[in-house]
Amino acid sequence: MVTYIDEHKARFGVEPICTQLPIAPSTYYEHQARAADPSRLPPRTRRDGLLKDEIQRVWDENFRVYGAYKVWRQLTREQITVARCTVERLRPTWSTGSSRPPEKRGISIAKLRSKPPVFQR
Repeated sequence: MVTYIDEHKARFGVEPICTQLPIAPSTYYEHQARAADPSRLPPRTRRDGLLKDEIQRVWDENFRVYGAYKVWRQLTREQITVARCTVERLRPTWSTGSSRPPEKRGISIAKLRSKPPVFQR
């Protein structure tokens, strides 16, 4: 929405566009101020930016096979205080290095229908 407002604010103005969109003008202006001055970002966002680099470093140093738990343990050993759930949140896709997709378990409906009946009379 912010990019849309940026594209059309010269023609219509920010406030009239915001009345038509579900965004407050103050939200738009705050977004612009945060883009111009990163020190205005919330503390969690600033810390996440630093932690993402550390998480990526640990993951790369360990051949990209560590999961969230082992990355968290390694960060703790290095005196970097971070919660395990934060590691999971910041690194949502953990590649296992396998070229095959995981096997599906269970029996599909198509397989059940293709099997002959157990008892034939």
